Amino acid sequence: MVPMSKKENLLISACLLGLYCRYDGKELHLYCLPHLMEKYNLIPVCPEILGGLGTPRSPVEIRNGRAVDKTGRDVQAYLERGANETLKLARLYGCRHALLKEKSPSCGNGKIYDGTFSGTLIDGNGITAELLEENGITVYGESRVEELLDRP
Repeated sequence: MVPMSKKENLLISACLLGLYCRYDGKELHLYCLPHLMEKYNLIPVCPEILGGLGTPRSPVEIRNGRAVDKTGRDVQAYLERGANETLKLARLYGCRHALLKEKSPSCGNGKIYDGTFSGTLIDGNGITAELLEENGITVYGESRVEELLDRP
């Protein structure tokens, strides 16, 4: 494990920090970023970039258990590679929790898009979120950030 300050390490979707990695290239910023930084060492990751996809890129959703982009191209291998690389980083930094982008085919937790590219949500997890949880890392979406801030 890489030594850092006494604060707990938190894996976080890089897009939530405003980094250029979202599929559409747009920036996001968490309103509470300064508070998170006071409490945690933030370890930014983008599983889709780590898996080999670029920015911008065609939107990806999970259809019939496979990751496909809007053109119909199967990108499952990219998302699986990115999930595995993300897990490596989580282990390297001793992360027990992750704050990931909701609804994403990689990072979504609890709800993801249904694969029709119509904006319809279904119950499910993204590939990275699923792998992290299978390995004992608790995943939170950005709508649950207050839970992370309220942890002792």
